[in-house]
Amino acid sequence: MIHLIRGPTTREQLTEMLEVWEDFVKVAVDIRLEILAGGGETHADCEKLLLDEGSLQEDVWGATWWSGINAVTHESMINTGLTR
Repeated sequence: MIHLIRGPTTREQLTEMLEVWEDFVKVAVDIRLEILAGGGETHADCEKLLLDEGSLQEDVWGATWWSGINAVTHESMINTGLTR
């Protein structure tokens, strides 16, 4: 399940976002609006939700949150090809 997060994440949201991959959560973050979409099979799933909510493409970055080590990696295809 993909959640749109505008504040602290609840335990229930986190559990639901972990349903797809169990060990990690694909996320996309709007760095200007400071909102996150997390869950789903791909970063693009989360990106689409943010774009549908009014985010601008140049403000959206993808990452993966690893639950076991509480770490974030930034290896998303949605991060490529943009001039910042």
